[in-house]
Amino acid sequence: MRAVPRASHKVLLPALPMNYYSKNSHMKMRSGPLPVFNVDTGVIRSTHMNCSTDLRVFLCRRASRASTYRGCVIGIGALSALLVPCAAHAQDVALADLSLEELAEMPVISVSKAARPVSDAPASVFVITHDDVRRNGATTLPEALRLAPNLQVARIDARNYAISARGFNNLLANKMLVMIDGRTVYSPFFSGVFWDAQDVLLEDLDRVEVVSGPGGTLWGANAVNGVINVVTRSAAETQGELFSVGASEQEHHAAARYGGELIADGHYRVYGKRSQHDDVERADGSPTETGWDRSQAGFRTDWTSNNRSLTVQGDFYQGELEQTDLRDTEIEGANVLTRATWARSAESLWSLQAYFDHTHRDQAESYEQHLNTIDIELQHEWSLDDTHTLVWGGGHRYLTDRVENRQRFEFLPDDVVLRWTNVFAQDEITLTDKLRLTVGTRLEHNPYTGWESMPSAHLAWTPAARQLIWSSIAIAVRSPSRIDRDFFSPVNPPLLDGVPQYEFAGGKNFESETSTVYELGYRSQPVAAVNWSVTGFYSHYDDLRTLEPNPSGTGQVFRNRAKGNVYGLETWASWQATARWRLHAGFVVQRLDIDLKPGSLDTSSTTNIANGDPEFYGQIRSAFDISHQLTLDAFLRHAGEIEQIDVPAYTSLDLRLGWRPLSRLELSLVGQNLLDDTHPEFGRAPVRSEFERGVFGKLVWGL
Repeated sequence: MRAVPRASHKVLLPALPMNYYSKNSHMKMRSGPLPVFNVDTGVIRSTHMNCSTDLRVFLCRRASRASTYRGCVIGIGALSALLVPCAAHAQDVALADLSLEELAEMPVISVSKAARPVSDAPASVFVITHDDVRRNGATTLPEALRLAPNLQVARIDARNYAISARGFNNLLANKMLVMIDGRTVYSPFFSGVFWDAQDVLLEDLDRVEVVSGPGGTLWGANAVNGVINVVTRSAAETQGELFSVGASEQEHHAAARYGGELIADGHYRVYGKRSQHDDVERADGSPTETGWDRSQAGFRTDWTSNNRSLTVQGDFYQGELEQTDLRDTEIEGANVLTRATWARSAESLWSLQAYFDHTHRDQAESYEQHLNTIDIELQHEWSLDDTHTLVWGGGHRYLTDRVENRQRFEFLPDDVVLRWTNVFAQDEITLTDKLRLTVGTRLEHNPYTGWESMPSAHLAWTPAARQLIWSSIAIAVRSPSRIDRDFFSPVNPPLLDGVPQYEFAGGKNFESETSTVYELGYRSQPVAAVNWSVTGFYSHYDDLRTLEPNPSGTGQVFRNRAKGNVYGLETWASWQATARWRLHAGFVVQRLDIDLKPGSLDTSSTTNIANGDPEFYGQIRSAFDISHQLTLDAFLRHAGEIEQIDVPAYTSLDLRLGWRPLSRLELSLVGQNLLDDTHPEFGRAPVRSEFERGVFGKLVWGL
């Protein structure tokens, strides 16, 4: 077999979650059993692939054009993603048994919309694995996101979080794109995420890909500072029963899941879970009245045949959220998603995804929202030759948003239909054996500002084995939300001489915020026991939101009269200290400089824009296997002072002891926030919440 340079691994892969990837880094293509690494479960399976001849041709032709190592790793991933049911009768190996080199080959799809190993990704990307979450003891999705060193996660109260990367963090953070199994979960209200409405069964979590840096070329507006891509396991990898219960003094969780076979080549799972969290207190002991309880249920089916795969999944949730001096907020929602992937040839892979998402939020005296979203996207990955791999596609989103206005807030008009349309293309070009150039752009039409362009270019150089030096330049856009354009906060009385009176309002001329980002990164595995990544970034923002006096003389309106720069360094490393002990560490140093443009009369935005970011935050994680049955894990994190809102620096330590007396049973005990009695993480005194030291116990059957 002719060896093709490493840089030219043009392998066509599904644009959405992959299921299986090769373990053996020196494996050659052959007939018969193929050892396969399953990212869904973090296990290695050795099995016969009793699959179609057509798909074997797809695999072998793609892998033959790659290097022996890279081609087999990615090529077998392409085959296995389409052939989930082909794996059977396998011997599981824990993810902790995988080497750092094997973990470096874990594929990510958030960087290029096609699965590529982390080690080859020209971006600042960190992957939270299923095993990371299990051994950390996280009980909610936002808590699991703390494991990403390139992500700033600050808890606000019992249910609310501020989550962002590279600045602009607050409750209404609007510069991160968040997806769950390919479904975008941001709210058109403020271009951000209601984290109290997002949940998955953590035992079914495959991985979370966290990209810090712009992703607009492939993912669209609002992927300004990064992408969070939550990927759950396939139905074939969640067979049988699972039960989970956990409790502490403040929170209680219970979940159940069952998976089975449907028809030939088909699998399913169904699940249900309920979570409840008590209120937390302020420093003076007064309640914040932010407790919550929430129920969720869902299903997933996966079917494969020949060179095709089909996934259908859905979820339903409802919950009640405490409100200060008001009746509880009620939330509910449902979604259903279908995704088809098919290989037309060894050079061509297509995918089509569509989903419907309904959310209802009754926010006491503020507003009541009924939101329906229909989204469809077609994507094609096409290998033109050994030099070019093209990913292109397009999509349309149709959204109806009906708001019942109340005393505190109004959205005018209260009932709208919004449409987004996009086309995108990205070409990965092999310039030499060691040099790759990736260029692309996305054109997106939004209902407020029309067409926006989001181009990018990435250059990746592999000077030696296990080393990658990369640089990039990209333009990202944060398109207006309903708050920016349609929001009103009336005063009392709301009318004066027939003229509406308001405290502040959306600006009818509010335009998109823009960002131009420059990055330089290095990723290396100098020895088998160590890998590390470092990225420097400089981002220039323009047309940032300000609150300006209304020219008509009543209240204030949103305008685009601020600009600024964010620059810094983010780095992390892993060290396999011994066969039983692994360490992870990482930190971010950054600075935000925000200025008002000439003519601005805003007196608050320079603080409001950048009010939630410490200049330093970092973490250290330790995973130690005491024996085959006992594990001990530690998670130490530090966040610097947030000067703008006077949040003191804090250091927190969590410890987890896990015991597996049976292969399918695990008991764990987690000590949370062990270094002090209480500490705040976000918000202004004296109304901000304090988080106490606690102990959480959990039982899981069905691992």
